[in-house]
Amino acid sequence: MTQLAKDDPERAGRSSRRLSWGTLFLLWGPGLVVMLADTDVGSVVTAAQSGAVWGYRMVLPQLVLVPVLFLVQEITVRLGLATGKGHGELIAERFGRGWAILSSATLYISVVGALLTEFAGVAGVGEMFGVSKWLTVPVATLLLIGVALTGSYRKVERVGIAVGLAELAFLPAMLMAKPSVSQIVGSFAQLPLGNPSFLRLLAANVGAVIMPWMIFYQQGAVIDKRLSLREARAAKHDTLAGALLTQAIMIMVIVAVAATVGIAHPGAALTTVRDISSALSPFLGFVGAKVLVGMGLLGAGMVAALVASLAGAWGISEALGWRHTLNERPSATTAKFYVAFILSNLLAAVAVLSVSSLFSVVVDVEVLNALLLPVVLGFLLALEARALPEASRMQGLHRLLVWIVCLAVIGFGLFMIASIAGLG
Repeated sequence: MTQLAKDDPERAGRSSRRLSWGTLFLLWGPGLVVMLADTDVGSVVTAAQSGAVWGYRMVLPQLVLVPVLFLVQEITVRLGLATGKGHGELIAERFGRGWAILSSATLYISVVGALLTEFAGVAGVGEMFGVSKWLTVPVATLLLIGVALTGSYRKVERVGIAVGLAELAFLPAMLMAKPSVSQIVGSFAQLPLGNPSFLRLLAANVGAVIMPWMIFYQQGAVIDKRLSLREARAAKHDTLAGALLTQAIMIMVIVAVAATVGIAHPGAALTTVRDISSALSPFLGFVGAKVLVGMGLLGAGMVAALVASLAGAWGISEALGWRHTLNERPSATTAKFYVAFILSNLLAAVAVLSVSSLFSVVVDVEVLNALLLPVVLGFLLALEARALPEASRMQGLHRLLVWIVCLAVIGFGLFMIASIAGLG
């Protein structure tokens, strides 16, 4: 018997035979969870604001971002499957502990911003139904911590998918808005790329699609799920399906708002859960708007809070050399990892309970994600070139395409930094 079979008979068995579609679906998970988390509260609010201010014009950028999102996250899958090591661990190994700590600091900034908006979204949904944030936020925090303490990555993954699928409530919202297909298609040729306000919102949409914590999470998730290179095909399909799903949800939100608020009250400020629900009420009905917006945003906030806080704990643990896995309950060896996870949730919850409203910074958080992309994607490309064995590296046209896409996104991030600093 091979060492693989001794260590994990189930994995050895499925690796030794050609995988059926049914088996492929069983191997899915990391990509779907991280992509459902990608459409978080900040992303939904950004999409709603895009539809209200610019109508259907932000639909085309969402379509363009599908391959960008897939190509970037697919590199993290390669790194995880080929090395069996997390993102922060690889940075420490290849570039030194100092660079790993810098990368983790970048991750932490992104995670803090994400958690603040997710808990603010949960609080907003509760208040829309007359439930105080002093009840919803503590309950949400305890639920997230409880899920992570089960001692099973698979349980965490299943809960994440189940909760995240609530975001599909935006589909009936879009259909009830009765959008014009011809106007959507016509908007593709009407992008005001010379308008600074449009570019800022475009940067927010880019930041809402590729977030630093996504890279750390998916690389750690394929390891905790115990996937190998023999399951690379399933992992790639999982990532592609997730990329299509998350961008479809973003488009649902943009179209639903553009077809209603964007026409009746163009430019309306939609910065809270109640704002979005109230604006859609004349078109979806009072109850319909509350239920659909509430379900969508609650699912988005909870799955994103789970993924972001886990990514933060994984990243910090990897950079500092702590043992980190969801497949073991808290113990002396995993205590630091679980403390990092719990602490991030508690800090965010306390901040949301202490401040009256954090929704005013939602779009700014997404812009911040775009500004952090040069650092995040720079490390990702460097690791692909240096950490992967030759057989697992990108080749030919694929490699060229990924580099072009990543350099374009990095360039856009640098351009936005210069613009915000008043240098552009």
